Amino acid sequence: MKVTDNKCPAEFTLAMIGGRWKIPIIFHLLSGRKRFTELARALNGVTQKMLTQQLREMERNGLVERKVFAQVPPKVEYSLLELGMSLRPVVDAMCRWGERNGAPNVARKARP
Repeated sequence: MKVTDNKCPAEFTLAMIGGRWKIPIIFHLLSGRKRFTELARALNGVTQKMLTQQLREMERNGLVERKVFAQVPPKVEYSLLELGMSLRPVVDAMCRWGERNGAPNVARKARP
């Protein structure tokens, strides 16, 4: 994206990490390699289909690496690539913002 494009540079970031599950996936992978089932358990409410879709998009975009082990039952692990790891400051900032302004804080501030 060129600076002269009249587009907000954040649009590229949102194209890479937008969606309900991508930031939580990155959050969990920041602590290290995870198996598919570990991610599914950590992400309360995600369906297997949606998790698979999100991970495939992230793999296509160069954020996540998928490693398949030739064994029975099949074992698949996911880890962040360098581009995915570079999102740590973004995720950390979002976590800090959420801690400061999360639902209990917003409800408390809204009271007269």
